[in-house]
Amino acid sequence: MKTMERSNYCGELRLEDVGKKVSLVGWVATRRNLGAIEFIDLRDNTGIVQLTIKDSSKVPDVRSEYVISVSGTVNKKDVPNPKIKTGEVEVIVESLTLINKSETTPFIIADKTDALEDTRLQYRYLDLRRPTMLNNLRIRAEVVRLTHEYLDKNRFLEVETPILNIATPEGARDYLVPSRLHHGSFYALPQSPQLFKQLLMVGGIERYYQIARCFRDEDLRADRQPEFTQIDVEMSFMDQDQILSLAEGMLKDYFKNIVNYDLKLPLRRMNYWDAMDNYGSDKPDTRYELYLHDVSDILKASSFQGFADDKYIKAIVIPGYAKKTSRKNIDELQGEGKKFNLHAIYSLKFEEGALQGSFTKFLDEETMKRLIERLGLKEDDLLLFSGSKYRRDIDFGLGALRTRYAREMGLIVPGTYDLLWVVNFPMFDKVEGTDNQYTAEHHPFTRPRDEDLAKLDTDPESVLAYAYDIIINGYEAGGGTLRIYDHDTQWKIFRLLGLSEEEVAHKFGWFIDAFKYGVPPHGGFALGLERICMILAGTDNIRDVVAFPKNLQATDPMSHAPTEVSQEALDAVAVQIKQ
Repeated sequence: MKTMERSNYCGELRLEDVGKKVSLVGWVATRRNLGAIEFIDLRDNTGIVQLTIKDSSKVPDVRSEYVISVSGTVNKKDVPNPKIKTGEVEVIVESLTLINKSETTPFIIADKTDALEDTRLQYRYLDLRRPTMLNNLRIRAEVVRLTHEYLDKNRFLEVETPILNIATPEGARDYLVPSRLHHGSFYALPQSPQLFKQLLMVGGIERYYQIARCFRDEDLRADRQPEFTQIDVEMSFMDQDQILSLAEGMLKDYFKNIVNYDLKLPLRRMNYWDAMDNYGSDKPDTRYELYLHDVSDILKASSFQGFADDKYIKAIVIPGYAKKTSRKNIDELQGEGKKFNLHAIYSLKFEEGALQGSFTKFLDEETMKRLIERLGLKEDDLLLFSGSKYRRDIDFGLGALRTRYAREMGLIVPGTYDLLWVVNFPMFDKVEGTDNQYTAEHHPFTRPRDEDLAKLDTDPESVLAYAYDIIINGYEAGGGTLRIYDHDTQWKIFRLLGLSEEEVAHKFGWFIDAFKYGVPPHGGFALGLERICMILAGTDNIRDVVAFPKNLQATDPMSHAPTEVSQEALDAVAVQIKQ
């Protein structure tokens, strides 16, 4: 069709094309009429180029987002536009054909838009025309391409695992799919390919990977979607160091090719409890300080009875915030503390060389002196502290304050990258209020460290695992574990988790049966594709790197999913809606 002829792409024209006859197609981004001459910015998926029309009477009337085809000659601009890649050239239009009209769009198709996110999601097909959104999808496609290239080169085999699966306890709620052929029975959409990739190792595949779609029915936030993609990797006969080294090589490729950042390998490794105790997070952003400090020994000696039952008392110092912090500000922090079961957030200010605040009535001179020295307090420092029976509660609670103030103080420098491994996670998380009930910190198939195996019988809480997370700029971008591959250890873990033989047979019987037949040592990792792309794209919203995402209510404003279905469809799968 003649109107669809294209000799070049808009965003690729340069000075070397001057004098060349070109045919272009695309969308009208803007049109400017200066009377004797008109300018149109024409956009396709490579960028924008300026069209110059010297006789508008010979071309049809076109407006923003009309689809057109033009032919003309590339010319050098008298006044270049340094803001766009084609800014040194223009196309002198000789003919222009209207291909399709457009209604006025509900928001401006440009990188800078004041449209609400739900409006952008409702008209996502228009939002995708914005150059920044197109660039985000290019980044995503490039990460996938580099993944295939890197893992193929390292002798990995791409294998798909089932989407219609059996429900398994993996930490989040499953999305369930009723069976039409087996009324009362349900498939579950996979939260991850965990069990199947381990069976591939039993099957002798040795090196597997998959760009795997995963589904979790959990509450959403800026860096989470109900359906997401894992770069899923599993391998046999490799230890933790070898697995981390392989993952680092892949990350190095991403950063070098996409943001031209040269990762220095090997990456740092930080023990789980060091991360928690110093940064208040198992995904620490170490681009700034604001450390947590243990002051249990100092404040336990105070006359304050509120710490009597607390095993842990910790503090964080916010420099330069004493004078600007009001009683109302401190009251606002209490809600943050309550999220982590902290009974209160207390505060002191260091002003005029002394601690100030109502809490000083519980402190004698010697205690205040020790606090000042331990924390290295300086003029105008704000001191926040709290106590808890539980180590994780106090760490996570003050860690949330650390992140809050870092953002408020502008301590996070855009365009910087901070990568590290958090390693040596606890094997178990003790159920609060019980003596010997545990849940798996990762999953029941995580392998305990060899040196901790004896502690399974005597001190399960202190057992550490071959578990590791890759942390980028304070985001958990992925992680993995070595897996248990011997029968006795696996059953010991099941018993510690309170699982009976009947429960194991019901939940994992089909999986455990395979472990009777010569299982190789194996382990792996999974990277969150969306989170990796979100970081590389320089956004903090995971929906910016998904073509058609759900909003924070897990709905799609464009298609209106989820929706009700007909009674006939419900009857076919024997499902009744409970009112």
